[in-house]
Amino acid sequence: MKKQIGILTSGGDCPGLNAAIRGVARAGQQNFNMSFIGFLNGFRGIVQNRTLRLENKLLSGILADGGTILGTSRDKPHRMPIGGKIMNMIDAIVENYHRHQLDALVCIGGGGTQKNALKLQEAGLNIITLPKTIDNDVAFTDISFGFDTAMSIATSAIDRLHSTAMSHNRIIVVEIMGHRAGWLALGSGIAGGADVILIPEIPYDINHVSDTILTRAREGKNFSIVAVAEGAMSIMQAAKVNKLVEKKNRAETKGEKILASDQLKNFHRKHVSHTMELTNKLEEFTGLESRLTILGHVQRGGTPSSADRVLATHLGTACAKLLNEKVYGVMVAADGDGTKAIPLSQVAGVKKLVTKDHPWVNSARLVGTSLG
Repeated sequence: MKKQIGILTSGGDCPGLNAAIRGVARAGQQNFNMSFIGFLNGFRGIVQNRTLRLENKLLSGILADGGTILGTSRDKPHRMPIGGKIMNMIDAIVENYHRHQLDALVCIGGGGTQKNALKLQEAGLNIITLPKTIDNDVAFTDISFGFDTAMSIATSAIDRLHSTAMSHNRIIVVEIMGHRAGWLALGSGIAGGADVILIPEIPYDINHVSDTILTRAREGKNFSIVAVAEGAMSIMQAAKVNKLVEKKNRAETKGEKILASDQLKNFHRKHVSHTMELTNKLEEFTGLESRLTILGHVQRGGTPSSADRVLATHLGTACAKLLNEKVYGVMVAADGDGTKAIPLSQVAGVKKLVTKDHPWVNSARLVGTSLG
């Protein structure tokens, strides 16, 4: 009998999702006697039993398409909005998993998906995950698909901003995605020749940033490009966050933990506008006209790069092999030119962040880029 495999995509969309779906399903169908059913819009799809049969004809032509043919959402199995209430829907997922007589469920997503997938594994389901995210912050994989495309898009934007910054003698601040990881801003900043790169892992001093720009002006360079990760923080802001984290960790009662957690979430909500504040301060401190460009979701859309297509296909076909070998409860990670199976219990809840001595950081410093 054919093995019955479910697939869903969860979290934010990114280039390469369709290539991964195609890689898993084609390899499984053509080599391992598998049949595939897709669940629409992430974990909500398996709760609501909304499905799409992943037959060979449907997989044709999707390799180069952005987004995901299955749709996606950020719903969590254990905290899903249903009829105006937040409900634990893991039992419903287990029920539909068995209704379709699945041998395993493939969950394609980022850090949140790894945590959600672990909960389903703990509920007794056979789970395998694939790491996708433009943030490149999934732990224990060399790289996540979606990152290369997003970095190329951000780099292209920085290239274009150079000419307008130079023409008007302006400071151009460009906000780059990445959540609380600096990989995307750092990589595109280096590739695009940004003069200042600010990332969450290295809190910045606004005075130091201003001095760097004024030094450039004294040298006759009357424009500057400042690449800022959306999660970047000043030294003072970082200190405030650290205090809130310590308060949360020290909390002894459930009420204290909830309060500290809410305060931390509130800080991050307010921090969304920090790049506008940074832009205004740089204009005030330097006397140079400053403009802000927020790249936003354009970094997540469009055709995946060839590197992301290859990576997603490579991880997808490796996933099919593991399914055939009945290896479950793992994430398929990129490991050099190969892959490795990492236990979900090891991956869930862990982020891969930029270290202060990372080779990219050292290279940026050596070419004279300020990191704030």
